[in-house]
Amino acid sequence: MIDEGLLAYLEGYITEKRKDTFHKVLNERTRHFTVVLEDIYQPHNASAVVRSCDIFGVQDVYAIENKVTNRVSRHVAKGSQKWLDIHRYKEDGDNTKLCIEDLQAKGYQIIGTTPHTDSCILPDFDVTKKSAFVFGAEKGGISDYMKQEADGFLKIPMVGFTESLNISVAAAITLQNVTTRLKRTDINWQLSEEEKKVLYFKWIKNTIKNPEKLIKYYYSELT
Repeated sequence: MIDEGLLAYLEGYITEKRKDTFHKVLNERTRHFTVVLEDIYQPHNASAVVRSCDIFGVQDVYAIENKVTNRVSRHVAKGSQKWLDIHRYKEDGDNTKLCIEDLQAKGYQIIGTTPHTDSCILPDFDVTKKSAFVFGAEKGGISDYMKQEADGFLKIPMVGFTESLNISVAAAITLQNVTTRLKRTDINWQLSEEEKKVLYFKWIKNTIKNPEKLIKYYYSELT
């Protein structure tokens, strides 16, 4: 639970314009869709995907790190990582399995992005279903285990000689398409009021300097 008194106290350290921006962005955030990055080893690719998630309102990113550490480049991400919830799976050799289980427990269907023979093309994808889009390593794509466990596959229609897109480009195209179409439905895709409040509190702390010092001072004044 958020301490309302503490929240009001910390709000005093940000401008009205910043508060309005936070509320505006929160109203566009969703957990109806999420993104999974499986063993992405190039920081600029992972960072560009994180940036696209922020731009298109996808709040959570799940990073599976079986072979490599998923690093975010501040130069590419442009600070977008501050506003997202990034969940890392790197403690166990079976990180892909653990991530899939967590997502399924949250009600997501697992959608692998790959030019699979049974892939659904992006314009035909059913956006009403709560979905986690999995993007795999730059050369090999998603793992065999992910292909085996996925509930479906998705591909972007291409008509040129080149048969693949850079992962960051593919993610941006996918998220722009599905989030735009989602907002035309009657699905309740927005965050709950409690989720918004938790993120609002987190974003305020990410904005002000020395938040822990201010929090300590606030509680010291109550005693």
